[in-house]
Amino acid sequence: MDFNLDETQQELKGLAADLLAREATQERLEAFEKSGAPYEVGIWKALAQAGLLGICLPEEQGGAGLGPIELTVILREIGAHVAPVPAYASLALAAVPIARHGTSEQKSLLAPLNEGETVLTGAYREVGPAGVVATTARRDGDGFALTGVKTFVPYAAEASRILVPAQVEGGGIGVFLVEPGDVSITAHPSATTEPLARVELDGVRVGADALLGGVADGAAWETLRRSAVAGAVALSSGVIEGALNLTTEYVKTREQFERPLAQFQAVTMQIGDVYIAKRALDVAVWAGAYRLAEDSADIDEVLAIASFNAADPVVKALYTCQHLHGGIGLDVTYPLHRYFAWAKHYGHLLGGAEDQLDTLGVLVAAREA
Repeated sequence: MDFNLDETQQELKGLAADLLAREATQERLEAFEKSGAPYEVGIWKALAQAGLLGICLPEEQGGAGLGPIELTVILREIGAHVAPVPAYASLALAAVPIARHGTSEQKSLLAPLNEGETVLTGAYREVGPAGVVATTARRDGDGFALTGVKTFVPYAAEASRILVPAQVEGGGIGVFLVEPGDVSITAHPSATTEPLARVELDGVRVGADALLGGVADGAAWETLRRSAVAGAVALSSGVIEGALNLTTEYVKTREQFERPLAQFQAVTMQIGDVYIAKRALDVAVWAGAYRLAEDSADIDEVLAIASFNAADPVVKALYTCQHLHGGIGLDVTYPLHRYFAWAKHYGHLLGGAEDQLDTLGVLVAAREA
């Protein structure tokens, strides 16, 4: 089998890489971080104008109608350039489940996203293990009353809609399109510039048309959950690639005892460890994207493997990158700190290494049983 990207995917990767290399420069990122803005509007608009935000959106909403592999390509490049834009929130957490399960009216929310005119997000996490839904939806007349708490929600205040999974009374898990003004939003501390929030729903009433696809059979939640994980590990894969490239260039030029650091055996061994961590995650990320595209039976197992690698070996590899940089690795005026913060951020979002090992164990035991 050929595991390389096809011609279209390679062109997409090149387009995204070239655009972000121009737009997400060190000077521009520094200016953005001083601005206090939630995201870099110029980069967001540039992605939209290049058609990159519409890659996985339906054709009737102006998108290209492509799938998980193409979304992985885009998110990896965003991670590699640590571009502060709400692509993960808008695409992985919201657009993918809306495009797959939404009604015609619900899918109309995607057209402004394609133009970079709006932001969407999803509430993937709650307190407790990743993937658990304790929020409830009680039937209330011709609508529903939602009660629960969501954590780690990116761009909650900036989004036009928040996708909220909830256990429906007398049914399965449904996903609801909720307006931010209807919920209580409290800012979370964040390792990155990305705004995070705790979203509390205390009997928030929504109409029947807020239920994604009009049914609560768990299918929309499964899509959101898997897309959330696949998107997070794709970003982490890009992050470690960008950090490795930065570190490799540094040890080639930084001299110690009148020799480049790269000539020291201990340094080359540590760079090799970072490369191994990167490649292990890359393999799992592309395997997960392929299985999502093919709707394979072992999707969750592969995504759990990718999540473990993103939450543990890759985070440890970022420590190695910082160590090889010496003191400058901790300097916030040097770009490495962004990669470290992003890696930690998505490792936490995924639930951490132990949680992923527990998940993988349950999945393997269930399959063998």
